[in-house]
Amino acid sequence: MEKLRVELRERSYEILINRDNLHLIGERLLRFSTGSKIGIISNPTVSELYGNKLVSSLKNEGFDPYLILIPDGETYKDYFWAYHILTQLLELGFDRRSCLIALGGGVIGDITAFVASVYMRGISYIQIPTTLLAQVDSSVGGKTGVNHPLGKNLIGTFWQPSLVWIDVDTLRSLPEREFISGVAEIIKYGIIWDRDFFEFIKTNKEKILKKDEDILIATIKRSCEIKAEIVSKDERESSLRAILNYGHTVGHAIETLTGYGSYLHGEAISIGMIYEARLSNLLGFLSKENYQSIKDTIKNFGLPVDMPSIVDIPAMIKTILIDKKNIEGKIRMVIPEDIGKMKINFEVNIEDIKKLFYE
Repeated sequence: MEKLRVELRERSYEILINRDNLHLIGERLLRFSTGSKIGIISNPTVSELYGNKLVSSLKNEGFDPYLILIPDGETYKDYFWAYHILTQLLELGFDRRSCLIALGGGVIGDITAFVASVYMRGISYIQIPTTLLAQVDSSVGGKTGVNHPLGKNLIGTFWQPSLVWIDVDTLRSLPEREFISGVAEIIKYGIIWDRDFFEFIKTNKEKILKKDEDILIATIKRSCEIKAEIVSKDERESSLRAILNYGHTVGHAIETLTGYGSYLHGEAISIGMIYEARLSNLLGFLSKENYQSIKDTIKNFGLPVDMPSIVDIPAMIKTILIDKKNIEGKIRMVIPEDIGKMKINFEVNIEDIKKLFYE
């Protein structure tokens, strides 16, 4: 088992990565001072695959688990479904010592964490991510959120999990498109933090795509190490943690304007990373060679690189203007100076944004 720790003083927690470990979660929960009631938040697809195994593991250790399902998809990561979960918890008599488990991808992880952060002013929760994207990104760091029609993740909190429990065997049931979408966040870590890791990803492209277990575990571990290091230094995104938003200004705008359904998160972020790298090149920071290397690497993994034709550019610019990273009307972005080095919260002129999309 690979073990990492996110160091946040009294909010510190472990990330455990292994094969075939879902049936051990009940035993692990005995180490926590949680109550008997455990809410497993999932969707019908994931629950059918892994729900019974999780319920059995918890029951075997004396816990009282309840499955609470929401529909599958980014469309359902909103306040309505968060309210639905909260209502279920209240009706089931969950209290402050109860615990939630997020069993699923990024949507389930985000909405479960949000609910945990506001239910009775905060209860504990555990992340069991079942997609590659969630395993390397959204399950770690304590960002919670639900979407609003005007923008993605505009309603949320910071609330750290008690544990992140990764079983790489869950990736065997993941559709290929979902798996490749997760690779986008892995590539992001190389660009924002570690050129050697970027080169490792390029070198091991075939093994990653074939889901070679040793390479996959090493890749997931390094991605989590990078995120854990960044989060430990800047939990609430006052400075350094902003680099994790690379590709997300444009990417979130694509998701918003295409209705949270046409493009998977990683696909939208892939396009966002390319456009934000191109902006850096236009501003004179990122070299043409490094821009091309970023674009080629993303493309070689089968990820999209072009702006969707259905996206209205004036609407794109308007959406960027209300991005939650902006302050007092000033557009703030993170853009790469080099592979492995970023400019943090760089103020971008609206004319430069227009140049990016119209030239």
